[in-house]
Amino acid sequence: MRKFIQRKIPLAWLQLTREKPRLLVALAGIAFADILMFMQLAFQQALFDSNVRLHSSLDGEIVLINPQSNAINFLESFSQRRLYQTLALSEVASVHPIYLGLTEWKNPETRALAEVLVIGTNPRDKVFNLPGVQQNIEKIKLPDVVLFDRGSRPEFGAIASEFEQGKKITAEVGGRRIKVGGIAELGASFGSDGNLITSDQNFLRLFKDRKYGLIDLGVIKLKPAANAEIVLEKLRQYLPDDVKVFSKQEFIDYEKDYWARSTPIGFIFTLGTIMGFIVGTVIVYQILYSEVSDHLSEYATLKAMGYTQTYLLLVVFQEALILASLGYVPGFAFAILQYNLARNATLLPIFMTASRAVMVFLLTVLMCFISGFIAVRKLRSADPADIF
Repeated sequence: MRKFIQRKIPLAWLQLTREKPRLLVALAGIAFADILMFMQLAFQQALFDSNVRLHSSLDGEIVLINPQSNAINFLESFSQRRLYQTLALSEVASVHPIYLGLTEWKNPETRALAEVLVIGTNPRDKVFNLPGVQQNIEKIKLPDVVLFDRGSRPEFGAIASEFEQGKKITAEVGGRRIKVGGIAELGASFGSDGNLITSDQNFLRLFKDRKYGLIDLGVIKLKPAANAEIVLEKLRQYLPDDVKVFSKQEFIDYEKDYWARSTPIGFIFTLGTIMGFIVGTVIVYQILYSEVSDHLSEYATLKAMGYTQTYLLLVVFQEALILASLGYVPGFAFAILQYNLARNATLLPIFMTASRAVMVFLLTVLMCFISGFIAVRKLRSADPADIF
């Protein structure tokens, strides 16, 4: 009989399926908690990924910024002389100054305003590994011509589609009339709704209060045989403290750290994930506690028949594992749907990843096991003497 119960008809499964409405409520609660964790983790990753797209696209190994700079949208200027000083090192192949600035874009049709990030670079430099930039780089040599980012939000207007249909696009940026000379692909972020790429001369025409030679970002390309780590240390010793020297990866990590630690939005996404975990734990605990309470006399009978306390505890943990597995499936499926909707609505890089899928599943199992551990305290009170 014992083998029959253990192998043929698992006791944990029979208990869960005995009251199907309660089981469905439990699975819905777990799925809701999973969806909440999936969405918060996805938004947090989209926050990081969208804000380091420009960093990742830089064609160089070392980056210089002002030490007072916090993030790509809040960079302080520094003298480009510091950048050209690095040419004194034999390992340095070339240097590339970049200007960055936020200003207003006026939608050509609706006249609505939107904030745009303008990126200025020397057209002779190949500094961005972005689709559409090198193909159209010659066009931004002309006065007041920019490359429009296809990934900009809808409030900018249907610029990319109209341009590709052969229409001539003009718009007002920072109070100045500009022409769209081509389409590039960078993507919107939490820091900027859209992007324009243009020449350094056009940038200074848009930002008249900026002075030539005061740059926001310096990119250094090394010769093929150069050791980036050694050059990095040399530059840190060689350059004064009025510039900060990063490797490309350190620059990416610096940006992510800013959004994770120095802004409320990074904390909010982390808190949302924790809240989803807590909500799921409470829901599963209520279900398991009810299951144990409703079958307390049956557990006492099993004890009288010789089943150990450990066996009964394993039954509750089996229930927790079954709930975690069954509740995860609809949560995962609905999260995929939500990712697609959120990606289309925000144009942010929101995708399901294998690591996140595994992480949320492990969190779900942990959530259910914690609930089971709390619920089994009631099981210890199942005394055979109470029913005889």
